[in-house]
Amino acid sequence: MNTGADQTMLKALTHWIADQAPQLGNAIGMRKFASGQSNPSFLLECSNRSVVLRRKPAGELLASAHAVDREYRLIKALQDSAVPVPEAIALCADDSVIGSMFYLMSHEPGDIFWDPALPEIDHNCRADYYFALVGTLAKLHRVDYKAHGLSDFGKAGNYYARQLSRWSAQYQASATEVISDMNELIQWLNDNLPEDDGERCIIHGDYRLDNVIFNSGKPEIRAVLDWELATLGHPMADLAYYLMALRLPRHGEIKGLRDDDIRALGIPDESALIAHYCEVRGVTAPGNWSFYLAFSFFRLAAILQGVYKRGLDGNASNERATRMGRLVQPLAEMGRALTV
Repeated sequence: MNTGADQTMLKALTHWIADQAPQLGNAIGMRKFASGQSNPSFLLECSNRSVVLRRKPAGELLASAHAVDREYRLIKALQDSAVPVPEAIALCADDSVIGSMFYLMSHEPGDIFWDPALPEIDHNCRADYYFALVGTLAKLHRVDYKAHGLSDFGKAGNYYARQLSRWSAQYQASATEVISDMNELIQWLNDNLPEDDGERCIIHGDYRLDNVIFNSGKPEIRAVLDWELATLGHPMADLAYYLMALRLPRHGEIKGLRDDDIRALGIPDESALIAHYCEVRGVTAPGNWSFYLAFSFFRLAAILQGVYKRGLDGNASNERATRMGRLVQPLAEMGRALTV
């Protein structure tokens, strides 16, 4: 960062850090991570230690979106749990410091993978990485949220009804064209809502391969990242969302495994991953699986429509945002296919 504005921001951060996190020292440099579609993240170099700064994006935002204060609260609450998370260092709710709310967390070294085929990993080890992913998710869903002070982190009951209402409204608010498959999918989901079974736990909301850091060279998760969409809800929302990767196309902005021979790759199939999740969590296999999957496709399409709209408006945190609009239609089609 070399501009006058950048130096002004570093000076403001230095003053704030001196009061809130003096162990870090002075803020001396900052660079944006290339990844990320929602809350921009930066590597903040301080004189004593480098940390990660995660902030709200600029511009007009949808209601309840980009709640970095909720992210911070959650990872702070999970510090001593079985779920690996970064160290929560400090939260700044004062927009005047750098222009928007932000928080600081530890910078965790390790491996991040973007291709679900795991080409970097030996064929005989890939299953271990996949089982680590679903096992960690099961551990998250076993966390006693009441004991961790999170009883009020989400509303009680009727999770899918509330989520369907919320994301339908957000989709309509950011829609740029009529997509009939999306409208039909929303209608089917409304007509086929399962009865509330009373299950309630902490859910990540965006659990996927590139939102975790593995210990270098090992199938061990060091930290789960990007908790912006976390809430209290139904555990199958997380599991179905993660397992969508097996059904997404091989090529495109979001890579999946639909066109690959996963057995030849050494990657467990959907039934094996569900079985491992259930074993770790100590539950039976889920019913209503088609609904959970169809909802996940709908929700991802709604999220990406919002990303695309912010890209058109110039408020997205990544230039890829403007290309995300092309994914909404095929995601809606894949979700719709599960309903027939």
